[in-house]
Amino acid sequence: MLILNKKSDLSAFLSPLSHQNKSIGFVPTMGALHDGHLSLLKKSLEENDVTVMSIFVNPTQFNNANDLEKYPRTLEEDVKKMGKISDSIIVYAPSVSDIYEGNTVSESFEYDGLEHQMEGQHRPGHFDGVGTIVKRLFEIIKPTTAYFGEKDFQQLQIVKKLVALYVIPVEIIGCPIFREANGLAMSSRNERLSENARKKAASIFEILQQAKLKFEKQSVSETIQFVKKEFEKHPEFELEYFEIADETTLLSTEVKEPNKKYRGFIAVFIEKIRLIDNISLN
Repeated sequence: MLILNKKSDLSAFLSPLSHQNKSIGFVPTMGALHDGHLSLLKKSLEENDVTVMSIFVNPTQFNNANDLEKYPRTLEEDVKKMGKISDSIIVYAPSVSDIYEGNTVSESFEYDGLEHQMEGQHRPGHFDGVGTIVKRLFEIIKPTTAYFGEKDFQQLQIVKKLVALYVIPVEIIGCPIFREANGLAMSSRNERLSENARKKAASIFEILQQAKLKFEKQSVSETIQFVKKEFEKHPEFELEYFEIADETTLLSTEVKEPNKKYRGFIAVFIEKIRLIDNISLN
């Protein structure tokens, strides 16, 4: 396994492969790898000649300095997990200075309004940070294909929009949410939960599944009220939002329309740790 810390070294290694028409798969992560990340890695290995996985905790997408400080950094353990899958993975684990060259600020992006919904409302500047790092990584790696999990569905749609707006020659593949045995969406943040909270957090997906059933027969507002009332029964949770939105535009909806795909989006706190999830409602 090749581990590179400098973009100049990575570009020098990958450049000849591009000229040989080798396909390059790319899996961007912030480390603290779990089985969801590894499922993306396996898919890339299956579908490409070369696979690059980045491990970089990007400071510009955190609007909470405490959250950035507490984000797990487990590079040595991450490399061990990757090594159990393949020894041919290229790992890019840069420093902040290698990526930002002393100017650690976000570029400003507009994604046709996708950035103003849900996470954009509650995490100001977050998607500017996401766009900045993803665009820079695409410029460095020049991948053929890049893989993103649907747990961050809004981010997935924004990355697709970024690629379209900047005409970046990469195919974006969205991959299904990987869940723990109790249904909790896998996330690096889960490692910060106590054992008890991790068990209770299974309620998030259980309520989403119930909401899906409600949505089949009831109105949008009735479904939203159902979710809110369910979380009121669980005082250990603080519900930040539950919204039903059009999958394409991410605009919240009040009335169901035929031939449109809807998705329920949720963010909750437990033990002051923020968890997100979503579910297709069609």
